[in-house]
Amino acid sequence: MTLHVASFFHPDSHTFSYVVHDPATRQAAVIDPVLDYDPDTDALGAGPLQPLLAHVREQALDVRWLLETHAHADHVSAGRWLKQQWPQAALAMGAGIVEVQRTFAPRYALDVPTDGSQFDHLFADGETFALGDAAAEVIAVPGHTSDSVAYRIGDALFTGDSLFMPDGGTARCDFPGGDAALLYRSIQRLLALPDATRVFICHDYGPGGRAVANETTIGEQRARNIHLRDGVSEAEFVATRQARDATLPEPKLMHPSVKANLQGGAKP
Repeated sequence: MTLHVASFFHPDSHTFSYVVHDPATRQAAVIDPVLDYDPDTDALGAGPLQPLLAHVREQALDVRWLLETHAHADHVSAGRWLKQQWPQAALAMGAGIVEVQRTFAPRYALDVPTDGSQFDHLFADGETFALGDAAAEVIAVPGHTSDSVAYRIGDALFTGDSLFMPDGGTARCDFPGGDAALLYRSIQRLLALPDATRVFICHDYGPGGRAVANETTIGEQRARNIHLRDGVSEAEFVATRQARDATLPEPKLMHPSVKANLQGGAKP
């Protein structure tokens, strides 16, 4: 089944959010929505959501799911904010968030539950759900973070930070709970999907000065991904990923983002 996918780019964090819907039933899911956050004033802003909200209204969509691919470290999630707009929608993410909460809550001295109860639903690896007439599957892809999941909805795959565009490679693995070897094995599960599978990525930085992009295919990833195309061994990938990670600075908004996103996007 071919679903309609609308993308929304947040230039401050280089994040793509998505609204995916089943044309037959108008049921929709929102994936990785973003709020603005000003670290100087601790203020949140819903400006980035206005085009997304307008799209939902114009298409008369029934939003049933607010899906997070993981607890992002570079932006504050709008999941909880949107839950207030659409109470019928389930705020959901992978069950690995419990491990992330137990890792980070003590580091930040956060007095919050570490059982995932801030979310309406925690997905197990391989769990399925419906979006209208479309079947959806949750694929656990730990490695970037221990809670990372990808969502396969109809013919579309939403990879979160695990895979970028082919010329962008893959996500870093140097955060607590990250593991390059584990990411390699996780991505092999995605690359085993049919070549024609549409792949929608979460971040793009326009490497080489090209225009930002967000859609590719499994076949293109297997043929051209600079870190993990066909023929790259696990050892080669780990060496490349670790060398690259050693050069990367900490995300500018990591601490407020993680504090918020452990709780589904609560105010930092």
